[in-house]
Amino acid sequence: MKGTKFQLKVWKYLKTIPKGKVKTYKEVAIGIKRPKSARAVANACGKNPYAPKIPCHRVIRSDGGLGGYSGRGGIKKKLHLLRSEKVDI
Repeated sequence: MKGTKFQLKVWKYLKTIPKGKVKTYKEVAIGIKRPKSARAVANACGKNPYAPKIPCHRVIRSDGGLGGYSGRGGIKKKLHLLRSEKVDI
């Protein structure tokens, strides 16, 4: 994989989110021990060239909004992927 050290750390963490579950950008930031970096986590998700293999679609905003999706198909694809995993969105 190619990315910055921070991006690689985020993407590695994303692979630990189980199918059918979601986390917020803030929860991911806490999970990588960078609790004040939720915005940077969102940016790393947005730069993920490995979607959906690295499941950035399982990361949502703290207010329950979907946020963005860097993979082909954009936000519609993110919603489709989450629904296919039985996530109640």
